[in-house]
Amino acid sequence: MSAAPIALTCGESAGIGPDLCLAIAQQPRHYPLVCLADRTLLQDRARQLRVACTLREYEPSRPPTRAAGELTVLHEPLAQPAQAGRLDVRNAPWVLQLIDRAVEGCRRGEFAALVTAPVQKSIIAEAGLPFMGHTEYLAALCGAALPVMLLVAGQLRVALATTHLPLRAVPDAITRPGLLAVLDVLHGGLRDLLGIANPRIAVCGLNPHAGENGHLGNEEQQVIEPALQQARSQGLDVHGPFPADTLFVAHNLAPYDAVLAMYHDQGLPVLKHAAFGGAVNVTLGLPIIRTSVDHGTALDLAGTGRADAGSLVAALELAVSLAALRRAR
Repeated sequence: MSAAPIALTCGESAGIGPDLCLAIAQQPRHYPLVCLADRTLLQDRARQLRVACTLREYEPSRPPTRAAGELTVLHEPLAQPAQAGRLDVRNAPWVLQLIDRAVEGCRRGEFAALVTAPVQKSIIAEAGLPFMGHTEYLAALCGAALPVMLLVAGQLRVALATTHLPLRAVPDAITRPGLLAVLDVLHGGLRDLLGIANPRIAVCGLNPHAGENGHLGNEEQQVIEPALQQARSQGLDVHGPFPADTLFVAHNLAPYDAVLAMYHDQGLPVLKHAAFGGAVNVTLGLPIIRTSVDHGTALDLAGTGRADAGSLVAALELAVSLAALRRAR
């Protein structure tokens, strides 16, 4: 039996998502791929970019094309014609429709994995739709209690204890039960999804110098260290809390398979500095495989031909590898 195709949602119609999907189509692929998008949007963007691309209609009974210059498209019509770089609130629901259809297909085995191009949270919010981000939306669709964001760049893997929160809300969001739950999902994802038999996890402190023995904050002593002790008692190989400014030095990272950062901008700037445009966002804790790019919609680049598809290529390749690991079990 041949492998099920990867589902690729093209993301915000005014952003670089359509450009990236067309860039992927220019190269031959060793895996089957179905792009969820509006056919006219892709045709218009291809003309704007001056690239040739034959769009094939998706038929579940037929294998998707893998040929260079061709792309199999599951057509979902936009509410309004889209223009590169110009957001239109009327098209915001369409972005979520793509995700809904792709998740539905993944859950019933039609698709092997989901790869998402970037969306524009601001325009979705302006439309009055409940959406904090891909991670939270996917978790709600799948009925997953706790999604964990993991960014992957080669051997560097950084997970987040909290995601899209204002900085002033972070300390209150970090609790012993919460950290223990995140560590459990991270450990399970590294083992079961990425195939790391005995994951070793390094954990950042919240405060500068990991609190300096309580002189710069007591969250490490009162929350993080007790959570790590409990995690170790349950068989998890976790270490820390370490000062984040020195943990990310190469020789300090070497013994570990992943780092758990306490908040978004503690861990992700390091990873993006090391591999922006080539890193991959993986959502752990879901019943489906989902990867994504490490960047936003880049409205200023849409339709210019200057968008870099490197992160999407990496996201697709990782999704294919993870799906193969899952099939082999």
